[in-house]
Amino acid sequence: MQTIRLIGRSSRLSLLQIEIARQKILSVFPDIKVEVIARSSRGDQLQDIPLQTVEGSDFFTQDIFDSLMNGEADIAVHSLKDMSSEHFFGENKFAVIDRDDTRDVVILNQNSKVKIQNGEDLIIGTCSPRREEMAIGFLQKALPQIGNEFKVVTKTIRGNVDTRLRKLDTREYDGIILATAGLNRLLNSDEDAAAIKKLLSDKKLILLPLIECVPAPCQGAIVAEAHYENKKAIEVLNKINSQQLFNDCVNEKKAGSSYGRGCLQQFGVTTISCAGGSVLYAAGKDENGNQFTHWYDMPELKTDGKNLFSSSDHMGGFFEYEYFDSKPAVDESIVYVSNYKAIKDPALLKNKRVWASGTKTWYELAKQGIWVEGCADAFGLEFLEKAWAMPMFNIKKDNVHVVTNKTGAENWRKKGWKATGTYATTSHQKKEIKEQIETADIIFWTSFQQYELYKDVLKKNVEHVCPSGETAVLLKEAGIGPIVFPNIKAFQQWKKTSSRLRSED
Repeated sequence: MQTIRLIGRSSRLSLLQIEIARQKILSVFPDIKVEVIARSSRGDQLQDIPLQTVEGSDFFTQDIFDSLMNGEADIAVHSLKDMSSEHFFGENKFAVIDRDDTRDVVILNQNSKVKIQNGEDLIIGTCSPRREEMAIGFLQKALPQIGNEFKVVTKTIRGNVDTRLRKLDTREYDGIILATAGLNRLLNSDEDAAAIKKLLSDKKLILLPLIECVPAPCQGAIVAEAHYENKKAIEVLNKINSQQLFNDCVNEKKAGSSYGRGCLQQFGVTTISCAGGSVLYAAGKDENGNQFTHWYDMPELKTDGKNLFSSSDHMGGFFEYEYFDSKPAVDESIVYVSNYKAIKDPALLKNKRVWASGTKTWYELAKQGIWVEGCADAFGLEFLEKAWAMPMFNIKKDNVHVVTNKTGAENWRKKGWKATGTYATTSHQKKEIKEQIETADIIFWTSFQQYELYKDVLKKNVEHVCPSGETAVLLKEAGIGPIVFPNIKAFQQWKKTSSRLRSED
């Protein structure tokens, strides 16, 4: 019987990743014997070295690479995030065999709310410059503003996932930031789930948004590696590789390399799958300290000689709002807020777990003292369904109530969601907007209601553009084939960097 020797780190998470690789091999080669070698790496042993000085430098993987070089093992299994681009694009052969959710999650002790109310520092454990650059600033605005001014500060933390959770549990920290992928794998493990659930049972979780808190390149991906001369191992890798995941990770590593290499990266790169397809997104600070935001492979949109109207430039100019006097009854434990304007009375959200449509709504709810668990990054409600299915949240459709406007609630109920409209929009065409729309060759709509209001004054061959999500769905149902951008921010970046439009500013 042929034998394949797998090697990886000896942490519980690494062993789970090795098991994923083992099962994939056996599913394709049922007659192969798979042996597992678990090893503590130099990175595991040197606990006093700050991770921010070695992140992305093969600190956790070099010892495992060496085992392939000396023939001790056939295939090494790693978290691809830990592997440098130089190694990934080197001589050895690789297969990306699995990828979980790419985001980060903040886990907070219950006393965090009291510390916020008292205006005390909130100590968050992290050792990632990327997370310090993006997540800490985000939390300062996204946590409920419920008392005196507070400050989110960082403190270095080391150790495996369970070790960090225990440090949080003993209140050495008020909160920690972890990759959701690792938590998911531990929570899906029969051996580890009970202990992890216990450590999470009295904690508050916040799923960080992809746009403001961009994950590290290849976060959540498991990579298997073979020496370039080991033909037997390479044959196995070719069979278990996911080509789509591999392509995504190659693109992320390449993009990341263009913004800077080394251990002090303050940016993220990730592949986002939404209703408009998959898109590569990067943001943060490059190696020279320059702030950047980049959406790759935006839709083809020719603007030469054409007039463009963007409704995102007139967000307050389309509708007026009329609130209902009656207080809605919301029995479900989860409330999804489609627009902060739907919440006139914060008491509606008392004792509810709250999710927002995007970060604008999140920030506005936080100003009202509302604790928000996460958002849809302005990709639409359905974008959250995979996140809600993660074991750390386990949110089912029947437990969710959508709070929006009257028309929106009617549309969501048709799709099987429980929904309430707290206000109605009244509208009439405004001369300034009408004149611009009448002459526009390209129109970017941020809502279907905007299109409905002005559809009778449009040019015959006008091009319709919109973000993915409900607006795109409704335009398509109306017989319009819009050009779809991932979200409003992606369109705004395209607009800002378009050479023709830039010259007109």
